[in-house]
Formats: sequence, C-alpha cells, structure tokens
Amino acid sequence: MDPFAYTVNCSILLTDLPLLERPQAARDAGFDSVEFWWPFDTAVPADRDVDAFVRSIEAAGVALTGLNFAAGDMPAGDRGLLSNPAAVSEFRDNIDVTIGIGKRLGTKGFNALYGNRIEGIDPAEQDEIAAENLAEAARAAERIGGVVLVEPVSGAPAYPLKLASDVVAVIESVESRSGVTNLRLLADLYHLQVNGDDVGAALDTYAARIGHVQIADAPGRGEPGTGDLDLRRYLKQLAANGYAGAISLEYKATRPDTFDWLPAFTA
Repeated sequence: MDPFAYTVNCSILLTDLPLLERPQAARDAGFDSVEFWWPFDTAVPADRDVDAFVRSIEAAGVALTGLNFAAGDMPAGDRGLLSNPAAVSEFRDNIDVTIGIGKRLGTKGFNALYGNRIEGIDPAEQDEIAAENLAEAARAAERIGGVVLVEPVSGAPAYPLKLASDVVAVIESVESRSGVTNLRLLADLYHLQVNGDDVGAALDTYAARIGHVQIADAPGRGEPGTGDLDLRRYLKQLAANGYAGAISLEYKATRPDTFDWLPAFTA
C-alpha cells in the first residue's frame, strides 16, 4: 500500500478553472490538500485578495501544504527574487504576506525560488543577497513552525541551482553563517531527472535534507506513466529513507481525467 498522501499543485493543474475554484475541484477529485505557486500578481497583494484566497482553501476543506514566495514574472521567465539585489525590499515585504497566509492556514512549507543569474551582476553578489534573504525567510517561517524550501529547477538556463548538491551547498552555507536550521531541499524528481542528476543517489545522500517532494514524469512533465521516469522506485526509496511528507503532483495535464493513473499507481 502506498504510504504517501498526495497534494495537488493548483498552479499547474486544474488550470481550466479560475484559481479560486481549484481547491474545491481538488477536493471533488478526492484530495485532502493542495499547494500553490505564488497566487497573486504582485508580491504584496491587497488584503481583500489575500482573504479571498484563504477563504477558497477553507471553504473547500483542504489543507494548504505548500506555498511559494513571490517569484517575479514567471511567464516572462523570472524564477525567483532571492538573489536579485534590486528586489530585496520586494522579497522582504513578501515574506510577511506569505508567512501570514501560512499562519492562517496551518501551512508549514514555503518554497523560495533562487532566481536567475542577472547579466552584469557578479554572481557572488547575487549569492550574498540570496543568503541574507534565505536566512530572513527561515527566521520568519520558524516563528510558525515552518520550513523554507529551495529547489533545483530545469528549463531555465540562467537558474544556477540545477542539482540537489547545488541546493544543499547553499543550505549549508546559509546555516553556517546565520545559524538557521529550517532550510530544506525540495526534491522535484522531474527537475532532477531533466537536469541529469543521479536521482537515486541524491535521494539517499540528502535524505535528511529533503523537506518536500514533487513529481512529474519525464520527459514531457506529464502524468506518471507518460514518460520513463521510474517514479514508483523513487517513492519506495523515499519511504525507505524515512520521508513521510506529502507528495506533490506538479505536472502538466495531458488528458481530461488527469488523475486516472493514481488508483493503480498507489495500489
């Protein structure tokens, strides 16, 4: 029997529906929890927009297992604010909003995308800014018993964290400098595979660092079974290594019943 609970990433799935209707759709599909990328157009949305988002989660009766910090203009290619020297105030202001939502909904996992390398800015300067921002986010999350997640990302050539080892190096550096202890690796098995990481080795080597897991098949980022990534094997490995958190479905739907694979997969 599959030991995991599955959570639906409603920023990439159920996108045929308005955003605030997706938590209920996930519930109707049989799920008890959801997660979102940053669900607003700005880093500091109006209170009424935050309230509407919170109500949509509460009304659906689902848990919000994860929420991204603001990450810039994702459709335009942005992949996070952490390492952008021009966005420090924007990110710091966003921390309060993000953790505030988490406090209201009992959310414990907050994903901080690192940000692309910016032409004309020394990478060392970007890394310094990212370290300071990560420490600040971690301290805020700690106040509500939360963790800050950092992930490797594929499909963004200027994003510097490609492998699990890249993320863990950042986490260890920030820990040693600031003393925070609640930074975790977000193991997105799709991104790791596409970036050429040794997924199995990474799951063993960094088992104690993994704070959240996301899945999609590769290639294609579709439902499990649409590619050749051995997701069953890796989930069994995660369970054997002691991972007991949620497994996020963060894939692109390729058919109308995008969850039809799940009963056989979890049997």
